[in-house]
Order: sequence, then C-alpha cells, then structure tokens
Amino acid sequence: MKLTANLSLLYTELPFLSRFAAARKDGFDAVEIQFPYDTPIADIQRALVESNLRCVLINVSAGDLMAGGEGLAAIPGKTAEFAAALVECQAYARALKVKCVNVLPGRCFDANKRASYLATFQNNLLETARHLAPFGIITTFEAINTQDMPDFLISTGEQMLRVLEEVNHPSIKMQFDIYHMAVMGENIPTFIKHYATDIGHIQFADTPGRHEPGTGNLDFNEIFCAIEESEYDGWIGAEYRPSRPNTSVTMAWKKKLPALECV
Repeated sequence: MKLTANLSLLYTELPFLSRFAAARKDGFDAVEIQFPYDTPIADIQRALVESNLRCVLINVSAGDLMAGGEGLAAIPGKTAEFAAALVECQAYARALKVKCVNVLPGRCFDANKRASYLATFQNNLLETARHLAPFGIITTFEAINTQDMPDFLISTGEQMLRVLEEVNHPSIKMQFDIYHMAVMGENIPTFIKHYATDIGHIQFADTPGRHEPGTGNLDFNEIFCAIEESEYDGWIGAEYRPSRPNTSVTMAWKKKLPALECV
C-alpha cells in the first residue's frame, strides 16, 4: 500500500518546510500538498530531496473556495482566472514531478446556474488534461460532502461518474476521498472495488470528526482490504486532521497495516 502524507493537514504544528522530514521520519515515502503556491518551487524541491520523498499530488488554485466562496473551476466568468491558475499549477506540477493534479469543482450558490457551472467545470477539466497529459500527469477531480461545504457542485460518486462519462478523456480520473463519500452515505468498499480503474487518487480520514482512522465509525480494515483487493494501483493519501497536537502520535493506524488481514 503506497501511502502519502498530506502536508496541508498533517504536521501543522511545524513550519511547512519542516513537515517533510517529519513525514519521512514516520515512514511515509511521499507527500501531497493542497496548494503549494505560497512556497517557492526550489524550496519544496530541496525539502523533497533532503527527506528522500516524492510529491505525488497538488491542487490547482481554487480561488476563494476555502474562504467560503464559489471557487474558480466552474465559474463561467472566471475562465481567464482559471487559465492563469493552471499555468502556475503546471509549472509546479512539472518541477515537482507530481503524478496527479486535482481540480476542485467549487460551489454553486444558485441552482438555476448549475448546468452552466457544470459545463464550465468540464471544459476546464479538459483544458487541464490537455496541458498536463503530455507530461504523464493525471487530472483528477473530487466530490466533497455538502455538510462541510454546502452547495458543492459535485458531492456524490454518481455525479463523479457522470462527469467522467461526459468528458471522456483517458487522463481524467476521480479523486476518491473516503471521508467525504462516507459523510454522503457512499458504500466505500463497493465503490472502490467497482470503479478502481477510474480512480486516480484516494484520500482518507475517519468520520465523524475527520481525524485519523480509529477515532470514528469507519471500518478501515475493510476499507484498506477493499483497496488492496481492487485494481487500484495509485497512492493513498492520509488527509485527516490529527486528533492530537503532535501528528506523529496519531499514527497507530499506520503501524497496524503490516498485520492487515484480508479474506
């Protein structure tokens, strides 16, 4: 099982560039970063080399999404802004040699505009893939639960599958976030087994709380076994909010993985 630490949520008790070494010390071989753009590329490259890590995923900038806005990727009037964000993302993605770039759909506050937002998002997905596929980089997109982010444009597995069918591009895949899909009532093991080849990246956290496995109600033995038994061959990102101030203390789930028994 190829695990990656999400440095935007894990090790936040440390300065950003110190998180790489902490992840390596905890046995991770790779990291992912939601939005790396406040840190110069050369500094991230240096941290990766010094910690013997690779960066497997970053997101295209999402504009005002994290501040409560609609975001960037689906807004008809923001296509030029998205294009500029994509140029910046491509520079980081190529320099860091990532495997995937994730595009967050964002919110739609007006249900009457949903169709135009979806069309814009799909066009931006295709534009992202056109820029990145020549470099062997997969474009992913994810569904986010509507409890944490009301009005999110894509919030279910079915909606993700519909987008995949409509864009019909070999380099566009789903980013499957176990936490978000569990909140939405998705059958996690079944979905992963059925659609493993359409998934470009997996992330996880327990629910409720979005903390590490073992703090909530999800059966991670079943979930991790489903991933192991499926055709999915990508990375699996620990993207949880640690329940303790010291992230390394929350790694009991990781220590149990060698003893994972799947039947």
